Amino acid sequence: MVVEAVLKNGDLLRKVIGAISDLVTDGNFDCTQNGLSLQAMDSSHVSLVSMIIRSDGFDPWRCDSECQMGIHLDHLGKVLKCMGAKDELELKYKEGSDEAEFVFRSPEEDKVAHFNLKLMEIDSEHLGIPDTDYKSTVKMSSSEFQRICKDLAVLGDTLTIGVNKDDVQFSVNGEIGKGEMTLRSSTASDGAEDEATDIDCKEPVKLTFAMRYLNFFTKATNLSKSVQLSMSPEVPLMVEYQIDEVGYVRYYLAPKIEDE
Repeated sequence: MVVEAVLKNGDLLRKVIGAISDLVTDGNFDCTQNGLSLQAMDSSHVSLVSMIIRSDGFDPWRCDSECQMGIHLDHLGKVLKCMGAKDELELKYKEGSDEAEFVFRSPEEDKVAHFNLKLMEIDSEHLGIPDTDYKSTVKMSSSEFQRICKDLAVLGDTLTIGVNKDDVQFSVNGEIGKGEMTLRSSTASDGAEDEATDIDCKEPVKLTFAMRYLNFFTKATNLSKSVQLSMSPEVPLMVEYQIDEVGYVRYYLAPKIEDE
């Protein structure tokens, strides 16, 4: 055996795949001592997604040697739909095998389902994601961010995000008109720190992005109550959703160059 892993809350993987499968059709899952990770570009090569569920999120996590599983995400999503909401998920993979095995166990262990998923050969080079010291980061409610992207998309297909010390501004200027939403930096009321808007601005940044990709990213909203947007001039925006304490899904999107 090369990989043997149990995810007590199997639904976690289903949510992660649901969050990225509209953007990425297939990808190589890397299994290492650190956990299960994936890095892939979307089919139009505009955005990049990077996810990890760290080994301490599994119990147990066994990975004898580093390996890759090429998986069609839509197919994996179909298999994961067969899992009960509270099932634990076991993943098994033998090196060199052309399939991965998924076992779903109900909490009382009175129901066990086995699925074997055919793997694919996928050519994909590992894209180095440069470590960026971002000039501005905004941590805000993920559902609020989703709503802003959805609401403003009715007006146009590009969203401008401007961050300064006190607030973050989302604006759109489209065919039918323009719209703008501003969130002031706010501290949380008791017990609702996810609702707070936390702005860390070393220098003001204002960038414009393709709206449809941001709306793809917000598919990850149910992974986390908050989302972090990290921006610097002329580098891709990073949109990060933390998965409990055990990992993250990160999306990267290059800003649009304004036509002068």
